[in-house]
Amino acid sequence: MRIIAHRGASGEAPENTLTAMDLAIEQDACAIELDVHQLEGTLVVLHDRYLNKTTSGSGLLSDSSLDVLSTLDAGEGQRVPTLWQVLERIGGRCDLNIELKGMGTVEPLLALLQRAEAELGYRPEQFLISSFHHPMLAQLKRQRPALKIGALTACCPLNYAEFATALGAFSVHMDVDFADPAFIADAKARGLKIYVYTVDHAPDLLRLDALGVDGIFSNYPGRSRARLNAPRHQPGQVWQ
Repeated sequence: MRIIAHRGASGEAPENTLTAMDLAIEQDACAIELDVHQLEGTLVVLHDRYLNKTTSGSGLLSDSSLDVLSTLDAGEGQRVPTLWQVLERIGGRCDLNIELKGMGTVEPLLALLQRAEAELGYRPEQFLISSFHHPMLAQLKRQRPALKIGALTACCPLNYAEFATALGAFSVHMDVDFADPAFIADAKARGLKIYVYTVDHAPDLLRLDALGVDGIFSNYPGRSRARLNAPRHQPGQVWQ
């Protein structure tokens, strides 16, 4: 099972910051998931539309500017990085799941990935692009068919993973609360990889492992890997 660092090792460092990315690599995460919005034509690594959730700023990100964003504290003195800064920092040392959060992110992303492949030595297969906005995924797939896309869902659809097949997705990313065995079986039958978010508790981790999911997103990648590899059913063992 792949252990994917959710917004970096965000349980132990400020989410979506360079520190969280560094820690995820130290903890030997298989991949790092991060979120991008577009601001003034630049992709910035931030989950929420509102700045006050994870930074010292306030108001909508879209009402801000890159100059203002560069001054904000994103936790423990960290700044909100651009996607290019993250790509430079990671330098191809692990795979990346880039989640498109905001509108207008497809074109700058495609340009940036080509640049990363040319200048930083990334391989196209190291990138997995995901989103809840399925039309953007369809646009991306039309423009660069070889890129892998991951179709996100926060529900258990009536036709299970059919939506991901229709998109030509590589993977389906499902909420742990709706990781229904029938949904998982349907996705596997369609040849889709199955990744589940966000999994930080051992009972969930072990159940999903038994169901054969391909990977989980965790805020604590190192701890999750250790739990997955630990002997099961030890006398007196209490999992959190």
